[in-house]
Amino acid sequence: MTERTANFFDRYAVDFNAIYGNSDRAFDGVINRLFRRAMLLRFERTLAGCNPIEGASVIDVGCGPGHYSVALARAGAARVLGLDFAPGMLTIAGQAAQAAGVGQRCTFASGDFLTYPIEEKFDYAVVMGFMDYIGDARAVIDRVCAITRRRAFFSFPKAGGPLAWQRQLRYRSRCDLFLYREAQIRKLMASIGAAFSIDSIGRDFFVTLEPARPA
Repeated sequence: MTERTANFFDRYAVDFNAIYGNSDRAFDGVINRLFRRAMLLRFERTLAGCNPIEGASVIDVGCGPGHYSVALARAGAARVLGLDFAPGMLTIAGQAAQAAGVGQRCTFASGDFLTYPIEEKFDYAVVMGFMDYIGDARAVIDRVCAITRRRAFFSFPKAGGPLAWQRQLRYRSRCDLFLYREAQIRKLMASIGAAFSIDSIGRDFFVTLEPARPA
């Protein structure tokens, strides 16, 4: 992720957080309703996929305002590490964890996922809304596999169609944006050598990956 992208999301933190709720600051219209639907579906699928969660550990890559981190901690995760580039996002995430009573189980840190020192393995990895801004997808997937025991969940934004066109237009002056076709993701995941599934959910592809375990 580039510094330009990190700076954009730092400025965008409050408005981005509002998209998850009913704040008057969230924008309206058909595009936003479709955007919210995809976000809700991937949120629900990720929480359902992190089962069993009681006592488990989770890394939330590109955690943003911490919605996944807090929800999983509330559901029973013993430890959640949320990583993000944007200090504004991390401030909101920390406040949300404290307000939910799970502050002791959630750690939020600023850093580059590819270089941040991680010396443990997590039961689950959540990589939602992150691949949109990453030029080297393979490097991210490889590291996720290296630090995940059970399952990892990714969202990849779809290329093609009016939603992708509209998003590319909006983000042109904001930050780098990377969109995918299913064949690209399937080829990428197949090269990893682990079990995976790809589901189409609105504007995104939702990918579940089960890192290969040693024989």
